[in-house]
Amino acid sequence: MALQALLWDVDGTLAETERDGHRLAFNRAFADVGVPLNWDAAHYGELLAISGGRERITAALAGLLGEPPPPELVRELQARKQDHYRALVAAGELRLRPGVAELIAAAGSAGLSQVIVTTSGRAAVAALAEHLLGGLSKYFAFWVCGEDVAHMKPDPEAYRLALQQLGCPVSSALALEDSGNGLAAASGAGVACLLTLSHYGHAESQQRFAQARAVVDQLGLGAAVLRGPACQGRQITLSYVQALLEDSPT
Repeated sequence: MALQALLWDVDGTLAETERDGHRLAFNRAFADVGVPLNWDAAHYGELLAISGGRERITAALAGLLGEPPPPELVRELQARKQDHYRALVAAGELRLRPGVAELIAAAGSAGLSQVIVTTSGRAAVAALAEHLLGGLSKYFAFWVCGEDVAHMKPDPEAYRLALQQLGCPVSSALALEDSGNGLAAASGAGVACLLTLSHYGHAESQQRFAQARAVVDQLGLGAAVLRGPACQGRQITLSYVQALLEDSPT
C-alpha cells in the first residue's frame, strides 16, 4: 500500500517540549501558588508514565498532601501551567527538532495528508503551531487533541479518531512518535510507526520499541538508525518513510 498520510505526534516528536517546555511550565505554576514541588529533568521523565498534565498534577499533589487534592487547586495549577507554556513557546525557548520542517514540507509538496495526533491540550498545540510551525501549518488537514478523546495515549483512541476523519485505509498511514507510549497508541490502532526518539524516549528500554518499523535518533542530517533499514545520506527523507510502509509485510 502506498503511503497516503503522515500522523504526527507533538510532544517530543515535533520539538523537545516535555523536558524544555512543559516541565518548566509546571514548575513555574507550582512556584506561583507556593506549592513546594520542583521537577528536575530526571524526575519529570519518571512522571511521564502518567499521561496528561492534569493527571500528573493530581498525582503529585496527592503524594504531597497524603490525600486527594482540592479540584480547584488542580484547575488553577493547570491553567497557570498552560499560560506559562504558551509564554515559553512565544519567547522562542523551543525549536522544531532537526529534520521535522524538511519532512513536513516534502510530504506536503508531494500531496500527502498530514495530521497532528496528540493527547496534549489544543491550546498548547496552537501555541506551538503559531510560533514553531508557522507556514508549515498549512500542510496539516486537522488536529486530534486531548479534548477530542476520552482516553490518553497509550490508548489508541486518538489514532482511531484521526483515521476515521481522514477516511484512508490504516495500511496507508504512518505515525511519527518519540516514545513507547506513542508507539503503543499507534500500534493499538493498527498504524505503522517510525520512532524518532526524544530525550526521554532514549531513556526507555529498547524492548518497548519492537513494533516500530524503524527507530532513529532524529530526522535531520546526521540521523542514526538504531533499528530498521539504513537510510541514504544519514537523513530521514520522504523516500525513506515511504519505503518503510511500502516495503513492509502486509
